[in-house]
Amino acid sequence: MLPTVTTLEAPQWLARAAAHEERARTFGEPFVQRRMTGAKHPIEDFLFTYYTQKPGQLYRWHPGIGVALLGEEAQERVDWKFYRAVQTPEGPGVELDIQKFSESRTRVTEFARILLRNTAKRPANFSCFGLHEWAMAYKSELNGIRHEYLPLRLGASGTDQVVENHKIRCTHFDAFRFYTPQAVPLNELQPTRDTQVDLEQPGCLHGNMDLYKWAYKLSPAVPTDLVMDCFELAWDIRTMDMQASPYDLAKWGHAPIRIETPEGKAQYVRLQKEFAQRADVLRSKLLQVALSLPIAPKH
Repeated sequence: MLPTVTTLEAPQWLARAAAHEERARTFGEPFVQRRMTGAKHPIEDFLFTYYTQKPGQLYRWHPGIGVALLGEEAQERVDWKFYRAVQTPEGPGVELDIQKFSESRTRVTEFARILLRNTAKRPANFSCFGLHEWAMAYKSELNGIRHEYLPLRLGASGTDQVVENHKIRCTHFDAFRFYTPQAVPLNELQPTRDTQVDLEQPGCLHGNMDLYKWAYKLSPAVPTDLVMDCFELAWDIRTMDMQASPYDLAKWGHAPIRIETPEGKAQYVRLQKEFAQRADVLRSKLLQVALSLPIAPKH
């Protein structure tokens, strides 16, 4: 068991927990309200439907590794998953049980280490122009529209022409797997789950959105502030991703990034590079957490 290095008195950590919940509810509550009424939002629903962490889980604050929470309120966490009671010089507290976490999450920790490290080492590709979303809508007259409530900005034939007039080289399996059958052979790469750790690169929008996935999969070992930083990056990327998609989002107040034009491509690359810079910092922090976690021996 790693030693406790920090203790937080109740007023300190309760204030942090309240601030975090307020921050998270800004994103989660509109989604909850839409679910109650059956409404949809093509951008803001994504992080709560595609990813498995739900709003209630996002609202919970965790301090991360090596922090003991003091005070009566902390004792409620003794029964929380991966927490344990601990005695500190300042009195009884509650902290993350690294041993139990390690025993339960060894496989995801090992995979995260490899994926995050490998991705960081590769050169970034800034010439994809978001064509993965277009490939998912290719030949929509045969396949239907994936997001049936969203109109295609250039229509079916215009969308097909954009796909056919560009080279498509998507490296991200979880985008590639949603391609239409006719678009699959047009991708210069054929990523699979097995080759994910060999193909992920730090310019990929979806790979950078997935930092949020690894942040919550390694929770509560990952401090919740870092989880939220990854969440907000993914939120911003999703916004740009859909603006550059073939869909018309005027109803939701979003102007298109017209990647079929030189001006649109330039705008896309500029934003993509900004996201990659933010992602590099967060990926490094997540990797540090993953590397600090012990790996349970295999039996």
